[in-house]
Amino acid sequence: MTSNANTDNSATNPATNTAVDSAATQPKVLRSVTGRSGHLRLNRPKALNSLDHDMVVDITAALTDWLTDDSVDHVLVTSDHPKAFCAGGDVRSVRDSVLSGDSSDGERFFRDEYVMNALIAEFAQAKPYVAVINGIAMGGGLGVSLHGSHRVVTEKASCSMPEMAIGFVPDVGITYFSQHVDTALGGPSPAIARFTGLTGYRLTAADMLWAGWATHFVPSASLADFLAVADSDGVEAALEKYSLEPDSAEAIELIGRPQLAEWHGCISACFGADTWAEIDRALTEAGSSGACEEEDIERFRALMEAASPESLVAAVELYAANAEPGVGLRKALDNELRLGEYLRHRPNFAEGVRAVLIDKDRNAKFEPARTEDVDVEAIRATLR
Repeated sequence: MTSNANTDNSATNPATNTAVDSAATQPKVLRSVTGRSGHLRLNRPKALNSLDHDMVVDITAALTDWLTDDSVDHVLVTSDHPKAFCAGGDVRSVRDSVLSGDSSDGERFFRDEYVMNALIAEFAQAKPYVAVINGIAMGGGLGVSLHGSHRVVTEKASCSMPEMAIGFVPDVGITYFSQHVDTALGGPSPAIARFTGLTGYRLTAADMLWAGWATHFVPSASLADFLAVADSDGVEAALEKYSLEPDSAEAIELIGRPQLAEWHGCISACFGADTWAEIDRALTEAGSSGACEEEDIERFRALMEAASPESLVAAVELYAANAEPGVGLRKALDNELRLGEYLRHRPNFAEGVRAVLIDKDRNAKFEPARTEDVDVEAIRATLR
């Protein structure tokens, strides 16, 4: 599902302690209405705004109320954290739930989170849902943002789906969204989608705009004014005044150019297949065939070195299932839920979360150790 940072380094800085201590006494999601805007401010700074069940419930309740509230024209989702929009979901608690022998709390979190993801997409069909990403967004942070109608990024934005390293798979609807959103290539690119999920590559703001994960760029220096104008005059007025075209000189100076644009030919040659075995073979052959530079293949392989072999195999099966004709977001989320439950009760999930988030030794011992030994039929059975 989601991968989360557990500790906010800035919380140990005496200069920020007052703000952090104050936030600890406040709700984890600050809900308000200002002018024409319904505001949802993520407010769990010590966990880099990682989602827990309370936050999922609060966001769902707010959207349910505002959907039929004529005084709310649109929703703005923000974070005041200097580094993070939302670093994922609280997978440590989910791991604890599984290891306790009673995984009901962890499973309820996922079910309710996915209901929230679907609700965001439905809300965005009726009213603008504007996520303002001014920092890192990972895992569940993408689920609370990318399904909206407007994904506004600043030069400080970046995102990733790093689930491979915790024995899990990308979820929160991203295995559907990323394969259906239009990229700068002129249409969707399942290969780009699968590359981002399998490698955990961290997209820059420029990458997010190129891949279609972001819809608008607003410099961070203009954010306060952007939000104020959205409150008073609406989202479109605010975007017209403060957003910049990604290929403008001013934007390029701030966010650079997308790395994905440079890599997309190689990515398309290697990551478009429906099984891990085919992708692995394509990576092996692409260098010698001239489809890719050897250094790019090495870079892609290096990004996947920490991945659970079981997760690599499972993720490709999930992406393939969610690219099938007739599969919509709700069906895709159901696929993610079933496969996710299977993986959460496998030893690799507990071991991956331990290695990345608890002991932080980054030395997970995954079993099986080779993708060739993964039981792919058991994985496919969860998706039928």
